[in-house]
Amino acid sequence: MGYRFFRRYGLWSVAAVAVGILIGGLLPRTPIHATATDRTDTFMMATGMLDQNLEAVFLFDCLTGDLMATALQKPPYPGGFGGVWRYNNVLGDLGVDPSKNPKFLMVTGVADLEGGTASNNLGYSALYIVELTSGTMVAYAVPYKRSLWNTRRPIQENLILIGKMRFRNTPPLRMNFQVPPASRGK
Repeated sequence: MGYRFFRRYGLWSVAAVAVGILIGGLLPRTPIHATATDRTDTFMMATGMLDQNLEAVFLFDCLTGDLMATALQKPPYPGGFGGVWRYNNVLGDLGVDPSKNPKFLMVTGVADLEGGTASNNLGYSALYIVELTSGTMVAYAVPYKRSLWNTRRPIQENLILIGKMRFRNTPPLRMNFQVPPASRGK
């Protein structure tokens, strides 16, 4: 009975796996990019893409409001990190008093801010910092030029504030959206 079972089902299983591997090998490969975040009570870090094959790590000191980004440079660069971008007034941008025990969240996201190529002016990621007690969110970007990065000279620049909004106690957006008559009541 075991021989018949294998002959009937086992051969088809092996054939299905072989066909799956063959089809998978012919499909185009899409790179997968993942971001990471971690935190303590007073410090946060997150990663985000600057370019296709270059990732930055963002570091935020919740006590001082200092924000920094850095990226590893290819060898033989001394020290490993080829760029440092800083911003020293995150608490001021959020309008919070550090003595009032602010609560923060920080994540990165993909941001096509310069027409899709990192060789223009900004990296591929935006960094979002939220202060929960005030209900304010700010976004920052890394000024990044591929041509400058490829020279392998040290880069020291400031991060750029690209957005700010309140998400608490804000009037709702008014939309002039009308439901078409044909779709009402269905």
